Amino acid sequence: MIQVKSISMKYGSFLALEDVSFEAKEGEVLGLLGPNGAGKTTLMRILTTYLYPFSGTASIDGFDIIEKPINVRKITGYLPETAPLYQDMRVDEYLIFVARSRGILGKKLTDRLGWVLESCGLKSVWKHTIFEVSKGYRQRIGLAQALIHDPKVLILDEPTSGLDPLQIIGIRDLIRNLAKQKTIIFSTHILPEVEALADRIVIVSNGKMIAQGTRSELTAQIMKREEIRLFVKASKTDVEQEVKLISACEEIRYEGKEENGFERFRIIAKPKAQIVSEVDALIKRKNWPMKQLSSQEMDLEDVFISLLSKSNRDSQNRN
Repeated sequence: MIQVKSISMKYGSFLALEDVSFEAKEGEVLGLLGPNGAGKTTLMRILTTYLYPFSGTASIDGFDIIEKPINVRKITGYLPETAPLYQDMRVDEYLIFVARSRGILGKKLTDRLGWVLESCGLKSVWKHTIFEVSKGYRQRIGLAQALIHDPKVLILDEPTSGLDPLQIIGIRDLIRNLAKQKTIIFSTHILPEVEALADRIVIVSNGKMIAQGTRSELTAQIMKREEIRLFVKASKTDVEQEVKLISACEEIRYEGKEENGFERFRIIAKPKAQIVSEVDALIKRKNWPMKQLSSQEMDLEDVFISLLSKSNRDSQNRN
């Protein structure tokens, strides 16, 4: 349904996106994950034909975004991070205006208004002026304007940004229901969002795509490196210095001190290296009291941090 082909984007001399490529299948929810400033919004503006790329292109349902931008807009619904609302209009008036702007009239207009009223949960605010309603409802109204023309593809930029926990749950439930009928791309810098919603994840950092896949596939990429947790009663500085001398060690992270005096560390081995036996030998040689030395299963946060750390190191090495 969506093919992104080597897209790059420059603002003057600043390279906002560099050679980004990925695909989203029909009926798939794809989470675009990355820190603030990674290039997610720029990419979404390109996919919705708001911006033209510096190089590369993309297609949505077979329509090229550069050659057929009007066709792309007809089948795409877009919710920017700040919903495009006219605050002085009533909810129903605003959605009628948007629908008519898209050429939706007569019975089709009535049907689509009824659908977004139910699907987006707008009954209680249907006749309210937009400035009167909460931010959660404004997000719902923003989704309604993106859905009024029944698009095949829905592109959502930080759809839960600034919402309280109950509002976030409501928007998540709405997106899950929409996913039964639409192909959805949403961006976020919040890890629980992709865990809750995404079938597949594309991770971007500094304008580059650094990984893509399902959660298990991304974890498998990182799990090629052994990771262990160590609880030991010794000086933090001594432990860090000694572990870093182990040839298999790529990274050691300090995680804090327990009430009983044990220091907690997470140690990541270099690719294909085995490190548990070497750490165990070090502890015995130093005669440090040890509470735990075990392999640790990585969660999505660990995967995200590890991939970003690797990307930053690679960027520093290139520079």
